[in-house]
Amino acid sequence: MTAESPHFPERTTESGIVLPPEPGILRVATYNIHKGVQGLGPTRRLEIHNLGHAVEQLDADIVCLQEVRKMNRKEAAYFDRWPEVGQAEFLAPEGYESVYRTNAFTKDGEHGNALLTRWPVKGSGHLDISDHRFEQRGLLHVEVEVRGRSVHAIVVHLGLIPGSRVRQIHALQQFIEHEVPPGAPLVVAGDFNDWGNHIKRMLASFGLYEFEGEDLKALTYPSRLPLAQLDHVYVRGLTPTGLMVPQGRIWWRMSDHLPLIAEFHL
Repeated sequence: MTAESPHFPERTTESGIVLPPEPGILRVATYNIHKGVQGLGPTRRLEIHNLGHAVEQLDADIVCLQEVRKMNRKEAAYFDRWPEVGQAEFLAPEGYESVYRTNAFTKDGEHGNALLTRWPVKGSGHLDISDHRFEQRGLLHVEVEVRGRSVHAIVVHLGLIPGSRVRQIHALQQFIEHEVPPGAPLVVAGDFNDWGNHIKRMLASFGLYEFEGEDLKALTYPSRLPLAQLDHVYVRGLTPTGLMVPQGRIWWRMSDHLPLIAEFHL
């Protein structure tokens, strides 16, 4: 079984501006923000302020973010306009709640996954799914009340090694079985780091499907010249209505990934 949905390029303007969702639609976005900084060395630039405008422009009910910094002493000393609060809180548009959990600790700070939502948060949790000491990874689970109904969202950022991703999907499956009621709407979104279809088949084996269409190409990486879809929104108990990837220079300058936006009826 595959949830089919057409691409909706008419939901963005020629300049890359994302149009608001239709009435009655739940919009979910996933975005790897590359820790709010682009480039390397002395030429690197701070993009977190532009990302703040971008997240607001997505106009999503739920925004799933990866590579979000809670703090970083080195970058805070380097950039004059480094935010005084964590990036999750900084990126949350007015009226949104932010939930953040750390995946990785470094000598200069920590970073992880975050979820932003305009709907009330009922609860949250975190699972460490690190497979080896060189890659610290985690799942962020947030229960959100949308129009009186509980929707469970899990933000993921899987490892770079194929074997690690397989074991992390097994951990995800066990987590869902223990933490998410069988009949509850569920979204699993994030950066899956999978260049093939193996993870997709694994997720389908326990009832999670992504939106597909005959001519659908939702390429998100690398942002400047997208060759692959590393970012996905998998769902259970939801009806898809559309899928889109914002394009254009204003988007590829901010991160090495493009955001992915999925729309569906509850």
